[in-house]
Amino acid sequence: MNNFLITGGAGFIGSNFVRYLLNKYANYRVVVYDKLTYAGNLDNLRDVATHPRYAFLRGDICDARAVEDALRTHHIDTIVNFAAETHVDRSIMDADAFIKTDVYGTYVLLEAAKKFGLRYHHVGTDEVYGWVEQGRSREDDRLLPRSPYAASKAGADLLIHAYVITHKVAATITRGANNIGPYQYPEKVVPLFVTNALDNLPLPLYGDGKQVRDYQFVLDHCEAIDLVLHHGALGEIYNVGTGEETENIVMARMILKLLNKPESLIQPVADRPGHDRRYALDVTKLRALGWQPSHNFEQALRKTVQWYVENEWWWRKLKSGEYLEYYRKQYIERK
Repeated sequence: MNNFLITGGAGFIGSNFVRYLLNKYANYRVVVYDKLTYAGNLDNLRDVATHPRYAFLRGDICDARAVEDALRTHHIDTIVNFAAETHVDRSIMDADAFIKTDVYGTYVLLEAAKKFGLRYHHVGTDEVYGWVEQGRSREDDRLLPRSPYAASKAGADLLIHAYVITHKVAATITRGANNIGPYQYPEKVVPLFVTNALDNLPLPLYGDGKQVRDYQFVLDHCEAIDLVLHHGALGEIYNVGTGEETENIVMARMILKLLNKPESLIQPVADRPGHDRRYALDVTKLRALGWQPSHNFEQALRKTVQWYVENEWWWRKLKSGEYLEYYRKQYIERK
């Protein structure tokens, strides 16, 4: 592996992974291939824009010809696919883009990997397992997605499995828990709550706030993907999470405490339809490769909050225009 195509590399996790690869490996070349939808942002990559081993291509993973042109031009040997529509609430409003990007886009990349004999890694989600009432999800558990987003990601995972079996594509999948950290678009709950709190705006908390999540720092996730790329067994799936469970209301209160803001800013709103109450991952398989997270939840949240405090230039301009229209529909109209 020397020449990487990072699809969705201008997004949250993708941009952090690009920076991670360039910093860690002196001989790796990285090409970011991104459609630059509302959540794709070249500001996320501003600090590596002039790096000699970095290039950017604007493109859609659903465009097979453009994908193949990028692979040929840059002599790509490895695809890491972060490209996806990811926000559950938007998938409930309109699932169309999720099916196209998350399912059909994955098909296009798999066809390219098959044609050119490439290493393919897919960045998945724990949401494909659905609501986990007891115990922890293992990689061989049934997929029971409960939102259009989760269903689109489950469809991608099944396609990959089929291409591994049928076409011997050299693929792996990681299924990550909730990521937090720098450059996360402020529709997601942690940056939404942090930036709202900084402006003394309400924190719209779904239902009773007792939903349980595993919040992991994005760079820990990047390290896990790197490990699976280099040492994971081909055809296998690896869960990525800390194993630490946190209720959303606890997360909201901790953000307010870190910012010295009153808990009265928490504003309960009608719960999300079909909202999964709990995700929990068994990460035994990944830890057997030698991985463990470097941050617990409190450390990850503290770093995340501090980044948004120090980088208002990045998020302030995002909370306007289309974002405000989405915010009005999603939160103000559902009180």
